[in-house]
Amino acid sequence: MFHTCGPNEAMVVSGFGRSPPLMIAGGRVFVLPCIQQIQRITLNTLTLNVKSDKVYTRHGVPISVTGIAQVKIQGQNKEMLATACQMFMGKSEAEVSNIALETLEGHQRAIIAHLTVEEIYQDRKKFSEQVFKVASSDLVNMGIGVVSYTLKDVHDDQDYLNSLGKARTAQVQKDARIGEAQYKRDAVIREAQAMQEKVSAQYVNEIEMAKAQRDYELKKASYDYEVNTKKAESEMAYQLQVAKTKQRIEEETMQVKVVERSQQILLQEQEITRKEMELEAKVKKPAEAERYRLERLAEAERAQLIMEAEAEAESIRMKGDAEAFALEAKGRAEAEQMAKKAEAFKQYGEGAMVDMLLEKLPLVSHTGSRTGSTGDWEGAWIGRRIDGKAIQ
Repeated sequence: MFHTCGPNEAMVVSGFGRSPPLMIAGGRVFVLPCIQQIQRITLNTLTLNVKSDKVYTRHGVPISVTGIAQVKIQGQNKEMLATACQMFMGKSEAEVSNIALETLEGHQRAIIAHLTVEEIYQDRKKFSEQVFKVASSDLVNMGIGVVSYTLKDVHDDQDYLNSLGKARTAQVQKDARIGEAQYKRDAVIREAQAMQEKVSAQYVNEIEMAKAQRDYELKKASYDYEVNTKKAESEMAYQLQVAKTKQRIEEETMQVKVVERSQQILLQEQEITRKEMELEAKVKKPAEAERYRLERLAEAERAQLIMEAEAEAESIRMKGDAEAFALEAKGRAEAEQMAKKAEAFKQYGEGAMVDMLLEKLPLVSHTGSRTGSTGDWEGAWIGRRIDGKAIQ
């Protein structure tokens, strides 16, 4: 079977298959008949008139305080809803309201005992915040949330608050009289100061007017002087400008003449340059070309003479080298021949050597008369051989 509830009510389904019980705030649920049970708990906001009569404050003054509180079971918070179901399931709204009221009143009395009458009366907001804070922390453990708390009334049977009001009224009246007297005094003082400032301002105004008149006269005289000076300067400047204009015209005329003369000089210089170039092209260039040709011919002839001299010197040097080589080869050949003869002389003996020397002597003498140094060398050699023989 389906069961439904509005948003201001919660349903708790327990029994078979519901451990822990199912809690639904505003909605519907299917309940099995006979084996499951459904219970409802209200979520309406409860208005509580929290009244504390003749509670002694911190200074021992008995006062009565009345506050208005709005409380309700929090259906959106599952933990708080479970706590409220455990504590209030099966109870009516009046019973829930009474439990919450007793709790709030206890906290209200406790806070009154810690404050003075003046603190409660003059700072009602602070008192309401303290009651709200302390009561909320206690009621939340029951699953109840405090929506709001407001201090409605504070009174006493000893005329304490009335006396405070009278004293305050007297103080206010006193302050009003003092303020009025101070205002009147200040008004008189300000009036005198205003009169003094008015007279001072009048004198200052007259002085300023005199100064302004003086400044006007001085400035007018200065302006007149400047105007006359400017007029004179203007006339002189006009004459000076006329003279300058004439001088500038004369200077420009001279400049024109100078430019014309410069153009004439430039034309003359160009004509001179043209004639010099023509002279150079017709006379100087051919002469320089002929001189260059003669120089090249002279250089070629000198190079040819140098080459011929070098060739002749090289020919002479090569010829000398050839003759020296021939003499050297001839000398080596003769030396070898003499060495062979000497070897033969050793074999022939002394008689054969003497016979051979006698046969060659005329030839050696004739060769020596032609070659000079060669004969001397051979004669010396023969002498050495003869001496050698003698020595042997």
